[in-house]
Amino acid sequence: MNKKTSRRDFIRKSAMATAGISIGMDGFSSNFKQCASHAESRDERRSQLYNLLCDLPPRDRKISAEVVSIERKNDYILEKLSLDLNGQQLVPAWFAKPVNAIAPMPVILFSHSHGGYYKLGKDELIKGNTYMPGTPYADELTQMGYCVLSIDHWIFGERSGRGESEFFKETLWRGQCLWGMMVYDSLRALDYLCQRSEVDTAKIGAIGMSMGSTMSCWLSALDTRVKACADICCLTDFDALIADGGLDRHGIYYYVPSLIKYFSASDINALIAPRAHFSVAGSRDNLTPIAGLLRIDNDLKNTYHSLGAENKWKLNIYDTDHFETPEMRKDLLDFLKREL
Repeated sequence: MNKKTSRRDFIRKSAMATAGISIGMDGFSSNFKQCASHAESRDERRSQLYNLLCDLPPRDRKISAEVVSIERKNDYILEKLSLDLNGQQLVPAWFAKPVNAIAPMPVILFSHSHGGYYKLGKDELIKGNTYMPGTPYADELTQMGYCVLSIDHWIFGERSGRGESEFFKETLWRGQCLWGMMVYDSLRALDYLCQRSEVDTAKIGAIGMSMGSTMSCWLSALDTRVKACADICCLTDFDALIADGGLDRHGIYYYVPSLIKYFSASDINALIAPRAHFSVAGSRDNLTPIAGLLRIDNDLKNTYHSLGAENKWKLNIYDTDHFETPEMRKDLLDFLKREL
């Protein structure tokens, strides 16, 4: 992506399109099903989505990694890493791999949640969380033969300290947005994973809950190297959230300038198709109003059908709120076994 022409050029072209001036670009229509039927339009839509994320470092800047420590944890090896992904702030990360696994191995990029647990961050992978009470995903996934990476996102874990609202406001002044900076780090973390000799780059998955759910969807929408996306309890339809008076239920990190002028939640998730996508949600979760869940489900069923991949999209709704149940966990792990 060319930083110099990304967001300003995108907004200029958008204004021209609104005025009826031909600019040779498809995809501003709300009819995402038409967009999904054309590979060229889908690539354009990915570029448009990325360009909405404000000013970001060059996508091709050199990245590097330092191994801080290595230790044995039950049945897996845990590496602590310091990643230079963005050139602004080092990114602490965990990389876990099975003790006796044979490379190349499938890999999962695990994105941590928010929940106000700013100090937890990537440790959610190895410790779990109050709304993820089962066996920590590091244990689950390595026992299944997967490698797994989790990074601390901006303002979380070892990168915490500044308040979310304060940092968000500064990023706006600087022409950035917090979500864009988080997504950029995730994309570069994926680049790092693809450099590791243990990783089977044809078998990459993304999984996360809440904020991590949204991250898994955006990462999968923007980067086709992700072959299977599993999102937990945050498939939120923007219009349904507004209609339900629920904007303050999500952290301020969630909001991207101009996003809903050009994309619905269905539009974003349609960019994952025809790759595998499994979503789990709670019927009583006020972060994901039920009317919005049903709308997205219907839209994505149509998209996947149009691409001849009806069996690659599935939404399961469970009788719970913002909480990963044992049944959800079982269904998610079964999905990963099947797809990777």
